[in-house]
Amino acid sequence: ISGWVLVSSTLPTDYWKVSTIDGTVITTATFWANLWKTCVTDSTGVSNCKDFPSMLALDGYIQACRGLMISAVCLGFFGAVFGLVGMKCTKVGGSDQTKAKIACLAGLIFILSGLCSMTSCSLYANRITSEFFDPSFVAQKYELGAALFIGWAGASLCIIGGIIFCFSIAENSNSARRGYAYNGATSVMSSRTKVHNSVPDKTPPRHFDKNAYV
Repeated sequence: ISGWVLVSSTLPTDYWKVSTIDGTVITTATFWANLWKTCVTDSTGVSNCKDFPSMLALDGYIQACRGLMISAVCLGFFGAVFGLVGMKCTKVGGSDQTKAKIACLAGLIFILSGLCSMTSCSLYANRITSEFFDPSFVAQKYELGAALFIGWAGASLCIIGGIIFCFSIAENSNSARRGYAYNGATSVMSSRTKVHNSVPDKTPPRHFDKNAYV
């Protein structure tokens, strides 16, 4: 769930890529952009932003990153719901074996969510680094923003948590096998003795004299 929260907070974060123009004393301007807009902040702290005009006119990598991040957030939500149902401390979901299967499904969903977020952040970072090290690229060059590192951290937590959830079904199957222990075959004599002892004795009690106990 912590990984899903980090991935969700990455989507509206401003600093996906950032670039600065430094003067002799102070930073004169800071350029930054995310999946939704591009902005510039001057030395006085005033920011001027411009939203992307049209989704169809965007670059392909930005559209892919948007789709992957939205998919990661949606998958993480459903993974959290299934994970809550599959936990043993809840009273919904059925038996322990059914809960283990639900928890394993939640783990797979969390892994998919982490992979979507990891792919989106890596694709965006690859575009930034390729433009930065390209000597023929003459436009504004950017560096990696804080949102990418938050996205990578959230994706890693989602993948690790999903793997732990997937191991719950193996743990449940092993515990079910340990529940049936083989005690060995009982002898015929012991079984007859048990049957004989289980039959109530209907013989009337004998009354002895007090001298019989001496």
